[in-house]
Amino acid sequence: MVKVLSPGFYSTIQDIGRFGYQEYGVPYSGVMDLNATTLVNMLLGNDKNDSVVEMTMTGAKLQFSIKTAIVISGADMSPMINGNSIQLNKIVAINPNDILSFGKLNTGFRSYLGVLGGFNTETVMHSKSMYKSITKSFMLAANDKLQITEVLSNHNKKHASIRFDTSYVSSKDLVVFKGPEFDMLSNEQQKALFNKSYTISKNNNRMAYQIEEVVQNNLKPIITSAVLPGTVQLTPSGKLIVLMRDCQTTGGYPRVLQLEKSSISILAQKFTSKTIQFKLKAQI
Repeated sequence: MVKVLSPGFYSTIQDIGRFGYQEYGVPYSGVMDLNATTLVNMLLGNDKNDSVVEMTMTGAKLQFSIKTAIVISGADMSPMINGNSIQLNKIVAINPNDILSFGKLNTGFRSYLGVLGGFNTETVMHSKSMYKSITKSFMLAANDKLQITEVLSNHNKKHASIRFDTSYVSSKDLVVFKGPEFDMLSNEQQKALFNKSYTISKNNNRMAYQIEEVVQNNLKPIITSAVLPGTVQLTPSGKLIVLMRDCQTTGGYPRVLQLEKSSISILAQKFTSKTIQFKLKAQI
């Protein structure tokens, strides 16, 4: 078992997402940074869909009551075991009563904690991903108790040599495809999307990231249509909104771009005042 001594700013249980229920208005949810979660579960030898703790901006403080192994990836929040620093992207053995805590945020914005076998928490609609009104809790709280599987022998570290490029955490480039309404834009509008950097506004969360700069817009709203995590909408005021994992399933703003899946992970590691640049993926 893992006891939550302090949840940090915003910590949730997430897996790769809740699929097959979008026609009922249920968001995909799931981890914001799939790159980090993939690495965590690969190093531990877990299933790719085993759940992790996603921590935003500040880390949680957790006490383990049993023996296990952990991996932390994504943002560098200065993780420590019993006050001693530990490395990211490495398997760390955990003993009963060990306390995991975090310090200064050095890089990125979201950090991911995986345990051997994943967290055995509530499953709703084939997913453990927390979401308000879907799961009993939508974020971790102090004194929560998370069930995990005890390690009965030394964990085999054969996965510890996996090579994985973590430079995406600091990358500014978001690879995109043309959205369904992209060709409705003028040539000037299209060029504006790719010829300058854009700034993350203070309005950023698991539902969507808004951009500070305005793109001149004279497009009419569209008939309400399907949207996905990574869809870039252009509002009547010229604001760009990049939908994220907890986004709605339909929308009425023109869908001018669509982020490549790996670019959602890049954006998930950005916060207010950080800059990004859209890069159109070459068509084959």
